[in-house]
Amino acid sequence: MSQRILITGGAGFIGVNTAEHFIKRGWKVLIFDNFSRVGAQDNVKWLGQHYKDKFGIVKGDVAKDFSKLQKAVAGANAIIHLAGQVAVTTSVTNPRNDFENNALGTLNVLEAIRLSKNKPTLIFASTNKVYGGLEGAKVSENKTRYYLPKFKSGVPETQPIDFHSPYGCSKGSADQYVRDYARIYGLDTVVLRQSCIYGPHQFGIEDQGWVAWFTIANVFNKKVKIYGTGKQVRDILYIGDLCRVYEMAIKNIKKVRGQILNIGGGPGNTLSLLEFMPMLEKMTATRLRVRFGEVRPGDQPVYISDISKAKRLLGWQPKINPKAGLKKLTKWVQENKKILAKYLS
Repeated sequence: MSQRILITGGAGFIGVNTAEHFIKRGWKVLIFDNFSRVGAQDNVKWLGQHYKDKFGIVKGDVAKDFSKLQKAVAGANAIIHLAGQVAVTTSVTNPRNDFENNALGTLNVLEAIRLSKNKPTLIFASTNKVYGGLEGAKVSENKTRYYLPKFKSGVPETQPIDFHSPYGCSKGSADQYVRDYARIYGLDTVVLRQSCIYGPHQFGIEDQGWVAWFTIANVFNKKVKIYGTGKQVRDILYIGDLCRVYEMAIKNIKKVRGQILNIGGGPGNTLSLLEFMPMLEKMTATRLRVRFGEVRPGDQPVYISDISKAKRLLGWQPKINPKAGLKKLTKWVQENKKILAKYLS
């Protein structure tokens, strides 16, 4: 009998890639999504064209449709919880909506599991934003990037959490609820604090999904705005490597139950904006149009994940380097210009 997986936010960028990953491995997939994200309908349409009858869809909101959520949870062996509000800037302008989507929505997922008979495994997509701005760490710089001498291997899970921005607060609250439901109620949950994820089907915008946004803007000859010097550094992770760790966490849930794992590109897959732009320009043979602005609230000058815990517990590490991943993303953008053009003003 096939295993059944529920993916909340399954019509989004990470969700549709995750759905494809599990469909290919013989899982029965159910997508639960409110279709509020740009590109969600196009992602599901693509999934239907390639994997017809291999997945189901429930249109619902994790924060508002608890009864629908309970029914979806009741049929699952595992849940990957991706649904939520994803942009720091949006959280600043509408903190109530951000809280309801991220904190309340996650509590609803946990309660649906707690009240179920089947008690499915839960993989929660958290964020590196729970570590805040790392204000206590000295920031050094060279010609192209900032770096943190204190964190040569990246930021570990033992770093104190310091929620910064309403988004950091809502995701951080959810993060801690997921961890505590493993302790208090004995549920099989694990928190994955994700860094910068990129890849095909990502309808990136200025506020979220910067690798995809820069790539899309470059292909369409749109201006991009850099907030700060461009020396900001992130560890970037290709979507295929993220899907692999989801599967590994489910298969090895007894090893990672109640744990928090940093999941990102790690020290071997880091780029500053100033380093990323020439790579992109070379790949597309098009000069990126750039302007600079002030640093935004909640932006970390440097964030690199220490991913050694995930390697130790799961044997996982990234396989796809930034150059190879960016090539795949660029190809997708170029092949889907007609779809992407609908969303560009």
